[in-house]
Amino acid sequence: MTALAFLMIFSQAFAQNKNQDSKPMETTEHYTFKLSDKVSRQKVSFKNRYGITLSGDLYLPKNAGNRKLAGLAIGGPFGAVKEQSSGLYANQMAERGFAVVAFDPSYTGESSGEPRNVASPDINTEDFSAAVDFLGLQKNVDRKKIGIIGICGFGGFALNATAADKRIKAVIASTMYDMTRVMSKGYNDVVTLEERTKTLEKLGEQRWKDAETGTFAYGAKLNDDLKGNEPQFIKEYFDYYRTPRGYHERSVNSTGAWTATNALSFMNMPILSYIKEISPRPVLIIAGEKAHSRYFSETAFQNANEPKELVIVPNAVHVDLYDKVAIIPFDKMEEFLLKSLK
Repeated sequence: MTALAFLMIFSQAFAQNKNQDSKPMETTEHYTFKLSDKVSRQKVSFKNRYGITLSGDLYLPKNAGNRKLAGLAIGGPFGAVKEQSSGLYANQMAERGFAVVAFDPSYTGESSGEPRNVASPDINTEDFSAAVDFLGLQKNVDRKKIGIIGICGFGGFALNATAADKRIKAVIASTMYDMTRVMSKGYNDVVTLEERTKTLEKLGEQRWKDAETGTFAYGAKLNDDLKGNEPQFIKEYFDYYRTPRGYHERSVNSTGAWTATNALSFMNMPILSYIKEISPRPVLIIAGEKAHSRYFSETAFQNANEPKELVIVPNAVHVDLYDKVAIIPFDKMEEFLLKSLK
């Protein structure tokens, strides 16, 4: 699939939306999962090195007492908020004894940054390091025992952050996407130079329009209903983001849209160039057997140096690893982190 075709699929499966709010949306205490009775949750905030204030939820085991805990920062999926999958993961890992912060990425959710709903391979990588800053300042966290978990597109950012930030002692990428790869090369890397050039020319024309109006146009927004002829992975995303299963009003993928020029930096800045430099720190990569995104995980695993592990979850599709607690290998994650953060 070409980069242009990739964008077209989303424009066909989604409606146009050009009136995004310029401010973070108002707080709504709605989570897509139930908080464990063994875990406490509190609102927190912290700044990244670009001055953007990130909004997070800190999950702690209630039975921790005064002991120092290993810390985890969790982000993703791409276009989601902390009340969705990352919070669910944080809830599970806090129940297992970790101090965990789940955060809204820059420019999305309750985090600051304007215009709204912009992503960046650099800034979203930095978001993880900012979360590590936050954890390392907590009196009940051992800053020598901090790991990160990235889900979907933030799996790629988590690997990228770990390569550069040597404070991170272990990394897990679950149902990962390399967003720079898919935006620059399309699915299964079939984009030609001519197709890439056409896409960049269209994005350049959109920049002229944005400059002339002094505002930022927004692209594809998910329709309330599917037509039935969409690709299977679009149907799977819809089943998570647009149904009670995973819907949240602050999620870009539930109610909003990315800026129309969002792909520009992703098409020119590959994020996993230094994945080998994560070693000797350990990597755990988890993917669904039937996930359309599985090849991202397999490539990342192939390119990483030891120590590394790849777990393929039988029969699972991409979004199954967002919230299906019965099949997400949380016990394996706990085992991996206890060994890695000792």
